[in-house]
Order: sequence, then structure tokens, then C-alpha cells
Amino acid sequence: MSQDVTPETSPAEPDAQPLADRGSNRAQRPGSPEFVAWITSGWGERPASSATRSPAADHTASRRSALSGQFSGERLVVPAGTFKVRSNDTDYRFRPHSAFAHLTGLGVEQEPDAVLVLHPVEDGAGDDGSGHHAVLYVRPLAGRDTDEFFSDSRYGEFWVGARPTLEDLETTTGITTRHIDDLRDALAKDVGPDGVQVLVVPGADETVEAVVEEIRAAEAAGARDEKLAEALSELRLIKDAYEIEQMQLAVDVTIEGFVKIVSRLPVAQEHERGERVIEGTFVGHARQEGNAVGYETIAAAGEHATTLHWIDNDGPVRAGELVLIDAGVEVDSLYTADVTRTLPVDGTFTEVQRRVYQAVLDAADAAFAVAVPGARFRDIHAAAMEVIAHRLADWGLLPVTAEEALDPEKQHHRRWMVHGTSHHLGIDVHDCALARSEHYLDAVLEPGMVFTIEPGLYFKSDDLVVPAEYRGIGVRIEDDVLITADGNVNLSAALPREPDAIEAWMADLLQ
Repeated sequence: MSQDVTPETSPAEPDAQPLADRGSNRAQRPGSPEFVAWITSGWGERPASSATRSPAADHTASRRSALSGQFSGERLVVPAGTFKVRSNDTDYRFRPHSAFAHLTGLGVEQEPDAVLVLHPVEDGAGDDGSGHHAVLYVRPLAGRDTDEFFSDSRYGEFWVGARPTLEDLETTTGITTRHIDDLRDALAKDVGPDGVQVLVVPGADETVEAVVEEIRAAEAAGARDEKLAEALSELRLIKDAYEIEQMQLAVDVTIEGFVKIVSRLPVAQEHERGERVIEGTFVGHARQEGNAVGYETIAAAGEHATTLHWIDNDGPVRAGELVLIDAGVEVDSLYTADVTRTLPVDGTFTEVQRRVYQAVLDAADAAFAVAVPGARFRDIHAAAMEVIAHRLADWGLLPVTAEEALDPEKQHHRRWMVHGTSHHLGIDVHDCALARSEHYLDAVLEPGMVFTIEPGLYFKSDDLVVPAEYRGIGVRIEDDVLITADGNVNLSAALPREPDAIEAWMADLLQ
């Protein structure tokens, strides 16, 4: 990795240099006036802008308008966020805060340190007749005659490439765009005890939060920040047409990744850390065809499949065992899939593996059957648990009847499935996480909702309550589901689910 650069200087006395400045010791940037004059001159004209309006722009305007109606007269501050340190002076790849991406349509690595502000105006005088005017504050492309151009490793064109201009971003997003240097004054305008109240999304950008706190200190505001975060989360409960399109794209690309994984299973079996072969195959695919993975890939073979969030992925992949793969591609718009398949490593289920797999599949199908408009979100889990409890009772694994186990005060069957059956899915893998219970768990299902259905059974190898033949088997089946006006659509239906279909699919790929 290239190094940050600072002017060449004489060596400092060991105790004279502050600790905070010592990270620059590795760098050797020439800083003479002659060098600066030379590097900032002699460049050709930049090519004409190729910026076009994003297909998300019309939809994001509607989202901002819906949010505006809940916060009349209040200034809403939605930061993109900033880089997060991975180690020392290296950062993780930037991903904007989900609320910022949802309201602007900007995805991938756009735009670190940017801030979207919805300024209150007279009702009906704002964007799309709303009570707010949206302004996007960003750091634009710097001229080649500036120090930033060649010396700033965070923003400089020499280091990270040419940033978009203000005009480019305005064209792309359809949002009025201003320089980030104007932000503080814009936030402070008309703020006071009897003036505008400023709300900021908590946890997105500490620097922006500090500016807001300073501005509004006299008005003792801030109690409604959590209300803003809640509203932004609930705004995503119903997906619009653009979001549904992006969700299907994410699922389709994810399915392609599963195809590549199966083709690499023989290689995985030969490697001492075969789970890493599976993970690496999928992560490489996600970077090639999308933005990244939507979450850390689970590649859990054998006993590891009984650990719900196994992401170490450092174990072997053996013939005769199952491998549970929970993976999703995040596409450039930041929408992600979340799909799980449990596959026989050598392409054929054993009798016991098939028995457990079929129980989980039946539970999933029962959940699909009740996932229709008018049902409640919690009904999905209840339907899956009904099947799981009865199947475990049939196998003689419960100390009580299935009906008794299903009593909320007992729940014996949950020993082998401690997680829930569904969660909302979208621009976050666990989307809408700050929504109120009445809008999530207790909500009536509506067209446009997208969530997972993912029952499972997990029998740990040291679970003495179950017969030895079950021990070390973990199965989860997860699909991504869209509620429609007359039922639901399985967005991931193209990936085989039935055991016979899985065996045939794998045989085809492993020829």
C-alpha cells in the first residue's frame, strides 16, 4: 500500500516529536516550492462530465417527502458517515450509512463525510410539495493547483481518484448540492429556543453530531434524534419498485455465486481449510459482480454448521458431511441478498441428513404458506415452529408433546432452533432494525415487504439428548421473500431447495 506523504524534514529528537505525529515518519513527500509548482502544472483539460441522473433519483425524492411529513418545521441531518479504522492508519472500505444511501441513491464508496440535510420550509413550498428542501453537502473535486490534489491521501485525486464535482452529484441525485464548508452555517440558521430544532441521525458521524450539539446547546434539543432514526428505519419497511428490482438483482447475483461454490467443492475437500475455499470463492464473486458481500459469509461444514454465525471458516470440508452456506451479494446500490443452502459435500444426502433437511424444508414451506397480506409478521415464525415441534416429537426428541412444547412458557423444541424465522431485508441485511415492534414483529404484512424465511435445526456433536445419528448435523434453508398483493414471491426460487433437486443440480455442476 502506498504511504501517506509529508514534507521532508530533518530528523527530530526522539522526545521532541509528539506521539500523534509519529505516524508520518515513514513518509517522504517533497515540499519545495519548485516541486509544488511543477506538480500542479502541465495537466490537460478534464474530460467532459459523463454524469447522468440515477434511476433511484425519482424514488428517493418520494422517500424524502414521506419523511418530511413526520418532522414538520424540523431540520433533519443525515450524515453519510466517515471512514472506520481497520488498524492503525488503514481504514475499512467506505460504505455510507444506510439512511443516507436510501435517501440519496448514492451507493458503493460514495461519498465519505457527505451530509444530507432536509431544511424546513413553509408547508408545500419544499421539494415535491413537501415541507422540506433537501441539500447535499459534499467535498467536491479539488483543482490540480491545490495541495489536496497531490498530498491528501484521503481526498486527493492522486491518491483516490477524481471526486465528482458539485454539478455531477446534483445531476446524479437530483438534489441541490453545496460545498461541505457551508454545512455549519446552514445547520445553525434560525436555530434557537423559539426557532428551528435540529435532529441528527445518532451514531453516523461523531464530528457532525458534535457540530449539531454545539449549535443546539441553547435550545436543549436532541430528544428527537432517536425518533428520526426510528422513522428512517420504518421508511424502509415497504420497498418501492426500484428497491424490489435491486433486491432481485442482488439475489440473482448471489445465486450465481452459489453455482461457483458448488463447482469448487472438490477443491475445498482437498484443502485443510476448505471452508476458506468456499468463502473466498463467494467473496471474489461478490467483488467482481457487485460491491461486496452484504455480511460476513458463513461457510460451515460438518459440526461447524451447528454454530449459527460461524464465520471463522477455517475448517475442513469432508465428503459425507453437510456444508451450510449463508451468503449474500451486496450490489452497487447497497441492497443485499441473504440466502442459505445446506448442501451434501459429495452431492448426495444420507438418510438421516435428508430426514433433518426435509423437516426444515417443510417448516419453511409452512412459513411461506402464511406469508400473505393480512397475516402478521409473527405468524411466519409460528407456522415454522409448529412443524419443527411436531417433527421433533415424532422423532422422540421432546420430553413433552409438541403441543406442550409450543406453549410460550415451555418451548422445548427451541433447544434446536434458538433463532427467529424471519427478518426484514434490504439496504441492510437486518433491515429496518430500529422499527417499533408494532411495525415489525406485530405488523400486518403488506405488499412491498421483503424479508427472509430461514428455519433450521442444529444438533451439536456433544448434545446427549439426541441419538448419535443426529449429532453434528446443522441445517438451515433461507430464502428471500417479497409480499405481493395476492401472496408472495420467492425471490431466490431459482436456487434449488428440494433435496432431489439439489442432488440433481449438484451432479450437473460436478460432472
